[in-house]
Formats: sequence, C-alpha cells, structure tokens
Amino acid sequence: MHLAILVTNTDNSPFADQHPKDGKKFTDLIQLSRPDWQLTVFEVHEGEFPTDIQRFDGALITGSPASTRSDLPWIPRLVDLIRFMDHAQVPLFGACFGHQAIALALGGEIDRNPDGWAHGLIDNQMAARPSWTADLPPQVALYGSHCEHVSQLPARAVETARSTGLNAGFHIGNHIWTSQHHPEMSQGFITALTEEMRDTLGPDLHAQALSSLQNTSDQKPFSDSLARFFEQAS
Repeated sequence: MHLAILVTNTDNSPFADQHPKDGKKFTDLIQLSRPDWQLTVFEVHEGEFPTDIQRFDGALITGSPASTRSDLPWIPRLVDLIRFMDHAQVPLFGACFGHQAIALALGGEIDRNPDGWAHGLIDNQMAARPSWTADLPPQVALYGSHCEHVSQLPARAVETARSTGLNAGFHIGNHIWTSQHHPEMSQGFITALTEEMRDTLGPDLHAQALSSLQNTSDQKPFSDSLARFFEQAS
C-alpha cells in the first residue's frame, strides 16, 4: 500500500523546528499498524501537489494552524483535489484542518468553536459505525487542538463521532473518513504544544489540558482502524 500525505501545516516557528514534521508524524501513525506500507509526503501548503493522485492507494490530509476559511493561495487547489478524489473515489482521510477542508470542499460549513479552544486529550463519542471502526471503543480518546469546527456536514456525510457537543468526524461512502482531532500526535508533542500555547489557551484551559494529559490517547486502536479504512476502500 502506497499513500500520499498532503501536508497543510504552515507552522515555521522555532517550536515547530524542534519537533518531528507532520509527514513524519503521519508516517509513524500508519506504520504503527502497517510497518511495510510506503508513504510519500507532499508539502501542499508550499504548492507541492501530486501530479497524479490516482497513482496512490489513498491520501491523508494533515492538520494546520491555518484556517480553511482563509485566502491562502494553495487552499482552492486542495479543495479541487478533494473534489476530484471524491468523484474518483480515491480513499481519503482528513485530520483537523484536513477534516474541515474535506467538509468545506464537499458542501459543508466551518465556524468558530462556540466555547473557544478545544485542547488536550478529548473524548470522542462514536456515532455511526462504518466497518473499519468496529474494534474502536464507544468512546475514543484523541489529542486535539482547534478553535474551529464543522458546523454543517456535507449532504452525503454520515457523522461518525462527536466531542464537546460538536461534530468530531464523518464518513462519505467507504472512501472518505475524517477526524476533527489529531491521531498522529504523541503525548510528548501535545504536552510541549500545551506549554507553547499557554498564553493562547489562558490559565483555566491550560490547567484543564495538562490535567487531561495524565492519560494517553487511543492512538494504536485508531491506527488499526485507519489501516483497515484504506484496505477496505482500495
């Protein structure tokens, strides 16, 4: 299996330089369950796109501090690619920004979180159960950090998870699956990010996030489900 990783992360800060890049994080996430799979990274936020996405068995779209509603010049091209992949039924997974970009491309809407930032270890209540999620627990813990959410799903989307009263993931047929959260993040990274964002989060949310990080995410079960998603869709 050969997957494309479409990196949308625009963070060029010294903090980002001290940690693994998103291409590495998502490669590690996939190879946690399928160590023999091949991953090729495209920095789409820098204009680097696959010349033929159908050469791949599927693709993943990463998270980003950028908003899908911004006027960054590479976002319309990514939206067009998402629509092409949907039409061609090329398997596609999106996390955080990727989740929102897929929703936006296919007719959904994005808005600010009504309660501000969601950050830390976040419980996801499973809703619909597509076949590849059968082994996930009813409540899946994933690391998250976002201040926007999918406020309206695309017409063909089926909600797969909710968190903090909001949509946290959906699927379309058996070729698209998303999560509002970050299955690729390690506990070490989200802990460091929490400290980096201390001022942005404010004292109450910062303390709440640190408290949540006393537990770890369901990364391995989610990785297993993600691998099964690509296998059944290919």
